[in-house]
Amino acid sequence: MAFYLIGGRGRLGRSIAARYADSKLFPMNRAIYEDWCRDGAADQVSRYFEQNVSEKSTVFVASGLLDPNISEEDLFKVNYTLPKNVIDGTSKLGVEVITFGTVMEGLIQSKNSYVRSKIKLKNYVEMMASSQRSIKHIQLHTLYGIGLPSPFMFLGQMLLAIKTNVPFRMTSGCQLREYHHLEDEAAAIRMIADSLISGVVNLSHGNPVSLRAIAENVFEELGKIHLLHVGALPEPAEENYDQIFRVNEIVDGVCFREVLPNINEYMKNCYTSCNKES
Repeated sequence: MAFYLIGGRGRLGRSIAARYADSKLFPMNRAIYEDWCRDGAADQVSRYFEQNVSEKSTVFVASGLLDPNISEEDLFKVNYTLPKNVIDGTSKLGVEVITFGTVMEGLIQSKNSYVRSKIKLKNYVEMMASSQRSIKHIQLHTLYGIGLPSPFMFLGQMLLAIKTNVPFRMTSGCQLREYHHLEDEAAAIRMIADSLISGVVNLSHGNPVSLRAIAENVFEELGKIHLLHVGALPEPAEENYDQIFRVNEIVDGVCFREVLPNINEYMKNCYTSCNKES
């Protein structure tokens, strides 16, 4: 069994590569697939895998853009057109394709371009899987644990406020989130990849925490609680305030880390790292 990894330089890609260190995994050079996000590039995908696949194979499409501030055109090219071309280009080769999305796909009808790009991909995978195609689309929660958090994410925004000693203004923080450590996520992804399930798969551990709880714990842990201003921003209309996702029985064997203490440790390490760099 061979595995091909698109997006191996990202956090998710690096975590998958580490989890498959004992296997025949090929992280693909970006130069190979950078043109695969063009409309009609499925033939290019097909030619590549026809020349390189000599045994039963799985392709992980772990590349993706997360920042909703990026142009809608670029988000859809990378998050939808690229994986669609991989699905189409490998359709006659017996190659399994695994793509990644977000649990928010089934939760809200968002104006957020990132979420909409993933909804479009989810819908395409569902259609292809219904025709007996071996394909999985794994819906992820919020990931942490490798490198510094992205500046547009909640943890990244908090880290910037703590690092620069500026007030952190947020909503009441009633929004619920599951946070998954990337090492745990990679273990769960391998279990799902090894399973016979096809179609859309929700990867949940079932233990959400509120954004307020995360913020209060982190700011308290780093001695910056005076910077935290809960309730200073209005509540967003489209959010998850009460949905608790069921644990997928496929990943029952994964021991997901307890969220709050491990986020505290992660953020403390990030803060220390930032101080060393400055």
